[in-house]
Amino acid sequence: MTSPFIITECDERSSLSGQVVNVRKKINFLNKEESDNDSTYLPSVVASSSSITSDSDIETNIVRQKTRCLKNMLYLISKIPLMYVGIPEDCYFIIKQISKQTKIPIEHILLCLKKIRLNSTFSELEDNFSISLSYGSKLFLKNIPKIANVLRSFIVKLNKQSTLNTLPIAFRQNYYNVSCILDCLEIDIKKPSKALHQALTWSDYKKENTVKYLVSCTPNGLINFVSSGFGGRASDIIVLENCKFLETLEPGTVVLADRGLKHVEQMLAEEGIKLLRPPSVTTGSKLSKDVVRQTKVRASLRIHVERVIRRIREFHMLKQHAVVNAKILRDLDHCIVIACGLINLQDSLIK
Repeated sequence: MTSPFIITECDERSSLSGQVVNVRKKINFLNKEESDNDSTYLPSVVASSSSITSDSDIETNIVRQKTRCLKNMLYLISKIPLMYVGIPEDCYFIIKQISKQTKIPIEHILLCLKKIRLNSTFSELEDNFSISLSYGSKLFLKNIPKIANVLRSFIVKLNKQSTLNTLPIAFRQNYYNVSCILDCLEIDIKKPSKALHQALTWSDYKKENTVKYLVSCTPNGLINFVSSGFGGRASDIIVLENCKFLETLEPGTVVLADRGLKHVEQMLAEEGIKLLRPPSVTTGSKLSKDVVRQTKVRASLRIHVERVIRRIREFHMLKQHAVVNAKILRDLDHCIVIACGLINLQDSLIK
């Protein structure tokens, strides 16, 4: 010990007299009894209640934010429906009619249409419509067939008189008897896992795995037929023979198509249907001036179906390089029916 001071432990209780100790014990006992009887001061209960209140406040704020996001999304869609869901503003009431026919909530219908129109990811739809990612996917796959059944009625077959009454000026002189224009549409899909499916969907023309559809429109741009999907390996002729389109045509109908359908001319003639197409060019031959002029005219008239296909491509899920996921592939037929039905509600292609 180098310190000159000696440190000893001191017990406070030992220095107190017995009376002081007894008085302190009595005071402590009284304070404890008062605190037990006082219901207004319960520290543990207050702390737990405050934590419950804070948790409920957080949940309430989350619900309010989700509700606000949903209302904002519905407001934006109602203001610009053509951009978000592909419906003209003056036809937006059709959403309520679809909801009434299918018993699907309006926000779920808009979710499906927005997915087709903008090809939004389910993560984005999760934020826009305040639902979980898996629930949004289930809603889309469940409701798409029901919506397609309603919008299929907008893909109507027009009779000859109705087509003649709405015939554009360019058709009236020499091609007034044309009833419809044909072309095929191909959509890229994700590479299938099975080798057989890869072979059936491979398109030599697009150099991708695709699904092919036959699209028919009237001369004024109204879609009157869309086939079910075929593998990209199938030629235009095979699609035309197997899509039951010929069953919808009446004898005496005149069809305008591309030169790729030249081999079905004899088959159509047996059904009483006339096919108009640009003439084929053989190697080393030279076309006359009349044939060249006729080719230009028919190509300029056939461009209307190309404009219809361009409108279909405006639905981003149906773009050429959209690369549709395998899970959505089974409902791609319904998606293209919905797109064609909504296109018929839009303004006419030819003013």
